[in-house]
Amino acid sequence: MPTPASTNAATNDIPAATKNRRRAPLSLAAWKQFVSVAKPYWLEEEKKKAWFLLSLLIVLMLVETKFAVMLNNEAGEMTSALAGKDGGRFWGSVRACLTILAFAIPIYAFYYYMRDLFANHWRRWLTSRFLDSYLKGRKYYELGSSSEIDNPDQRISEDINTFTGRSIHFLLIFLGSIMQLVAFSAVLWSISHLLVGVLAVYALAGTAIALYVFGNPLIRLNFWQLRLEADFRFSLMRVRENAESIAFYRGEEQERAHIDSKFDKVIQNFARLIKKQRNLNLFQRTFSQLTLVLPFVILAQGVLSGELEVGRAIQAAGAFTAVLAAVGVIVDNFESLSRFVAGIDRLQGLSRLVLPDAEPKLDADIKHPRIQRHPGERLALDALTLHPPRSERVLIKELSLALRPGDALLITGDSGCGKSSLLRAIAGLWHTGSGAIHHPPAEDFFFLPQQPYLQHGTLRSQLIYPSAQSDLGDEELLDILEQVHLPHLAERVGGLGAEQDWEKLLSVGEQQRLAFGRVLVHAPRIVILDEATSALDSSNEASLYARLRESGTTLISIAHRPAVLRHHTHVLRLLGEGAWELHEASGYQFDGQLPESRASAADVPTTREARVVAVAG
Repeated sequence: MPTPASTNAATNDIPAATKNRRRAPLSLAAWKQFVSVAKPYWLEEEKKKAWFLLSLLIVLMLVETKFAVMLNNEAGEMTSALAGKDGGRFWGSVRACLTILAFAIPIYAFYYYMRDLFANHWRRWLTSRFLDSYLKGRKYYELGSSSEIDNPDQRISEDINTFTGRSIHFLLIFLGSIMQLVAFSAVLWSISHLLVGVLAVYALAGTAIALYVFGNPLIRLNFWQLRLEADFRFSLMRVRENAESIAFYRGEEQERAHIDSKFDKVIQNFARLIKKQRNLNLFQRTFSQLTLVLPFVILAQGVLSGELEVGRAIQAAGAFTAVLAAVGVIVDNFESLSRFVAGIDRLQGLSRLVLPDAEPKLDADIKHPRIQRHPGERLALDALTLHPPRSERVLIKELSLALRPGDALLITGDSGCGKSSLLRAIAGLWHTGSGAIHHPPAEDFFFLPQQPYLQHGTLRSQLIYPSAQSDLGDEELLDILEQVHLPHLAERVGGLGAEQDWEKLLSVGEQQRLAFGRVLVHAPRIVILDEATSALDSSNEASLYARLRESGTTLISIAHRPAVLRHHTHVLRLLGEGAWELHEASGYQFDGQLPESRASAADVPTTREARVVAVAG
């Protein structure tokens, strides 16, 4: 689709596929996207309430339209009465207007209340549907590591709100326009056939110009504005989330440069957008203002010759304006309609990837075989070959091992050899590769990362995470805090029910000990530790590992301290390029640790008797 010269600069960095998806309002492609997102609400479990609310709004609109026609007629009556100096007729018309308004005003207020209530209900349902699918099956993780879609959080929080609110707004506008067209066309036809013909030509010409001259550029620019605004917000959020690290690095200058680059794109795109909007405003203003003159010019001869009362001319002018507003609804709402269509495109893109009836096509990993996962009594890897997502690189090749209950596996190797990647595959986060993983139920696993995740909430909620409730009482939770060497934490922060910003309040070492407390709360069969003791001193590290080993838990660890070797039964050494060695832990020695900057595949011995070099993952 050719792009107007004035918009080339705004879109030259937009991917071709994105450009091709930008459609004019009311095009078949835009309509299909709208239906794919909206249809479930009207056909599934909420359909009865949805159709009831819509029916109620249509009834209210019919009543409003009837009142509008009555008020227009009374306006003509009052004008004719004043022109004829008929006091009785004038005051009778005034009383009729006041009576109509007494009913019309409450109906008007109730109609807008029900419209917003309807939009709020639809937003709650649609957001819940997206969140269920977004969090189910770890799709949020797949989207986060994918370049397929940007800012899924913003699409759920903002684009759904815009979609539901604007969908109902435009639906009611179009329905109201049809009602208004039918009601006022009858009035207009009874006064002047010529006026009806002029009106039809005028409205159709204006709509065609709006669609074909202003359509595609505004859709493209509005779509890109939504994305750039989201990127700008995300850059600010990153500064807030990483404030301490940035402060230590004194990275304010580079952060400012990064934020400025995002904001500059927002401003530049918006500048192009408002230029296009300026042209549309000139057209819309001209289109609407001519209606103040056009009906009177057409009817002037009839009024001046005495064939038509002044009041009838006023009625005709009011009906002309109402009918023109009905048939010119696209012209009048083109700016917001273009933003709405751009938002539909973003939301439909998200629904295509996360909703259950969609067929996700995340990245290029679909061309690779997928690792098979099978339920089992114990954890076992069968000829496992692992690739990173969207990559041909082989991290691990045909790895086979089986862990018995109570075993403890230490994974070592140079940085970047695939240690954390293997944990992701075991946890079911990465699927690209071949072979099979036999595993107990997911609830028997517990993962401890190097940087624990602490949610906003109470100290109790931190301990029992990811569960929302626990059968353990306060005394038992306090005892667990003591076991992980945080005996005074509850007293220091104000009790188990205290709410704090835990990531800022607790040191990384305290956070890691609190994460070990979660393991004791849930008592899983298998615990996976990815440098989970990196911030602890050797005494605390040894004590926590000993506590897990005493419980009979199966351990899988990534660690780089020689002292942890005695808490494991096996060592898996990853050699790079897919190669690996599996050894008994007894008899191993950490003779020295090669600096990461010098470690390479050539440095790594390959015989069973060779040294094991443990490097941070």
